[in-house]
Amino acid sequence: MNTVTSIFSDISAPQQGSEALQSARISGESANFAGLVQQMQAEKKQSVTNVSSDQITEAGRLNGDYRTGFDGAFTSESDESARPQGFAANSLPVHGTQKTIDKTSRLYEKSLELESYFVKMMLSSMRQTINKASEDGYGQRIYEDMLYDEYASQMTRNAGFGLADQIYLELA
Repeated sequence: MNTVTSIFSDISAPQQGSEALQSARISGESANFAGLVQQMQAEKKQSVTNVSSDQITEAGRLNGDYRTGFDGAFTSESDESARPQGFAANSLPVHGTQKTIDKTSRLYEKSLELESYFVKMMLSSMRQTINKASEDGYGQRIYEDMLYDEYASQMTRNAGFGLADQIYLELA
């Protein structure tokens, strides 16, 4: 029996050694992989904390936003207590308290953006009534849409519809 046991132990010893070597390689590779994962996570955390979206864009604006915004449109002291105009002025009672609008506030800026969106919808509906001789390309449609966004923004700034004033008065 001793000779049989010694033969099997001699045969199994190299197999056990190769298994141990393979196990050591696997654990070493696992440690290297875990180190790489930790390094990548640390780099991701650094990149997230080093640059914030506030440093890249204005508050509330997306990267690559091509539209002209309404922030900073009204900055004078008289804009802090302006009288409503357009639709809002017509809807106020004739006698009673005179309401004023703070055109420098964030709420008024968002009211202007909403009015601009409504004007854009109106312009888009008007644009769809135009018959064109040829089919537009994809790029032309995109740039035309951008143009109408800018038209809506400029009309909101300058036309005095008063919709943003009414929205402000309702929400303030």
